[in-house]
Order: sequence, then structure tokens, then C-alpha cells
Amino acid sequence: MSSSSQFRYTQTPSKVVHLRNLPWECVEEELIDLCKRFGKIVNTKTNVGANRNQAFVEFAEVNQAISMVSYYASSSEPAQIRGKTVYIQYSNRHEIVNNQSPGEVPGNVLLVTFEGVESHHVSIDVIHLVFSAYGFVHKIATFEKAAGFQALVQFTDVDTALAARTALDGRSIPKYLLPEHVGSCNLRMSYSAHTDLNIKFQSHRSRDYTDPYLPVNQTAMDGSMQPALGADGKRVETQSNVLLALIENMQYAVTVDVLHTVFSAYGTVQKIAIFEKNGSTQALIQYSDIPTATIAKEALEGHCIYDGGYCKLRLTYSRHTDLNVKAFSDKSRDYTLPDLSQLVGQKVPGVAAASGPTDGWHNGQVQTQYAGSSYMYSPADPTGASPSSGHPPYYG
Repeated sequence: MSSSSQFRYTQTPSKVVHLRNLPWECVEEELIDLCKRFGKIVNTKTNVGANRNQAFVEFAEVNQAISMVSYYASSSEPAQIRGKTVYIQYSNRHEIVNNQSPGEVPGNVLLVTFEGVESHHVSIDVIHLVFSAYGFVHKIATFEKAAGFQALVQFTDVDTALAARTALDGRSIPKYLLPEHVGSCNLRMSYSAHTDLNIKFQSHRSRDYTDPYLPVNQTAMDGSMQPALGADGKRVETQSNVLLALIENMQYAVTVDVLHTVFSAYGTVQKIAIFEKNGSTQALIQYSDIPTATIAKEALEGHCIYDGGYCKLRLTYSRHTDLNVKAFSDKSRDYTLPDLSQLVGQKVPGVAAASGPTDGWHNGQVQTQYAGSSYMYSPADPTGASPSSGHPPYYG
């Protein structure tokens, strides 16, 4: 038994738990999200200690605190907030004094929970319209948590936020602002510990109404329209000739050339763009038509570019129909340009030379020889095989 586990078990149980190794300035909502499934939380105290990386959470009953400590003491999966492992033990105190209940400390930012709906039922424009009736809304950030679809709504001051909460808490959004099939959407509110939201770009999930020059993230706008629902009530993806690929478990390099080889097995690829988002590698792959993109999506979804489960593809349709990419770079390629084969023949720096005829970049059929190939990048390759090694990739 580890020393940390022994320490947990030898402490006298208390309805107050002590959390250590938290992300710097961990906010109240994050603590509540971690602890609430074990019982009712009646109080919290955050940003404790010299490094502000400790906190206390008080449950209504001691058995609820015991459930949480016991669960994480025996679980193979550690408690985590923002990817950091959090250490949990009983506190020496039996209650948190001189602190108000979670969400009751007045602030200028409201935490809003939308009950009875999914995230695509309530657009950010509807949220702005509803809350703007009580004062100037500075910023909005929406997200999905265990509690459901939620939003942080920032006002100018505490008084404006108080007026909005007093008027709207427990009320419903007018039905004419919701899709016809949605019955009702109730609003539940508390105050957030945030005072100024950090909005990096305008999208269907976040807005900063104080900065008209904030860039619009076009990739983040994919899916901003409310999707159609099928007969089973589930979302129906709007098909497109452009696929959005999320690459998981990326242990090997994935270049434009590698993606072209993989996706050309199902039709002529017109354009490719690779980019980073939320710490992961993603790519947009453009075909000439929707049927070709659909075939590629169905064939490649969930498959891995490299043997051993590496570089798994997660595919959805993009709202883009014609990518605006650089003709030749290490992150993007336009295969529709007539002089592309000449550029390849000139061995542009940083671009691997194509094997076989130079016009293979234009002919998707040239690449189909790899569709069932037994070649692969072996994870055990001591040379650290990468796409630049010249071997065709394997997707299994």
C-alpha cells in the first residue's frame, strides 16, 4: 500500500475533504464537478496554501465524504482536474466556517444550467438575447458538463448579474426561441468565481461582445448550425465533400503526404490542411463531391494510420466546401493546381518526393495499391519510422 493511501485511511473521517495538487487558481465549478456525484456539497474553500493549489470541500453527510475518499483510494484511475492528478484526504476540520455556500458569493459572472435541452437546442445568440434584456452582456462561454449544457455569462458588474439572476432563475426560455420539437428549457443559476472570461476567438461556443476585432475561428464554426434530427431523435450529420479528421494517439508524424496517401485510396483528394486545436492534431480533407467523402468516412472512421493503434482517425463532416489553402507547404496542399507535378519534380524543401510517376498526386488510383497493403510502420522499429521513411502507411 502506498504512503498516500495509508495516509488517507489513517485519517479520522470528516465530512470535509482536503484536496491537494490542484491546478493553480482552480475555480469552484471544477471542484463541484469532481465531487458532486458523491453527495450534496454545502461549502467549499478554494485557492488555499502558498501556491493556491489546495482546497476544501464540505459534504452534507460524513458518509458522502467517506464514499469519495474510499473511491479514489481504491480506484486505478486517479482524481483529475485539467489533467492534473489531485490527492484527496480527510480534513482535520469538521466544517468550513466563514464561507458561503458554493455559487452564492455574488459576482458579475453567472453560471447558467439549461435544463431539459441539449447543447444544439439553444444557440449562443438566443442566450445573448435573453440575458441582454437585463444589461450589457460582455462575454459568453458555453460548454457541456456532467450537469448538462451550461454557460458562463459575464456582465459589467455584480448588480447587473444580480438583476438577471433574480429575474431569470427558475424561469424558462420562451418557446418561440427554441426548436419546435423542444418542450421547454428551464434556467438554473448560481454565481461563478470567474470575474473576466478569457475568450480567444468568436465561435458558436464563445463570444466576446466587447472586442469587434477578435478573430473568428472558422474551424470552430463547423457545426454552429443546429443539426437535423432523425426519426430516432438523434442528430443527423449534414454531409459535405470536406472531412474533418481528429488524429488520436499520435505517436508518429502525420504529414500532408501521409494523409494524401491514406485518403486517396477512396477517391481524388483535392486539398488538405493540417492544424492544431485544443492540443490535438486535426486536418481537413477535401474531395470533389459528397459521395466520395462519404465512402472515405465510412471506410476510415476509427481506423489507425499506423500499426499498433497509433494515429487513430475520428472523422466528421465539415461545413467547409472549398478550402482556402496554400498550394504547397508543410501543413497544406492544393492538388488541383496544374503545375503541382512540376513542383514535386523540383523537390521542394521539406516535401518528400513522390514514388512512381510525378502525376500520381493527381491520380487517386495510383494510391489504391496501399489500401490492402501489408506494409506498416512498426512501433518497434528502432529507427523511429516516420512518414518520411518512404514506406506506405498501414491503417488497420
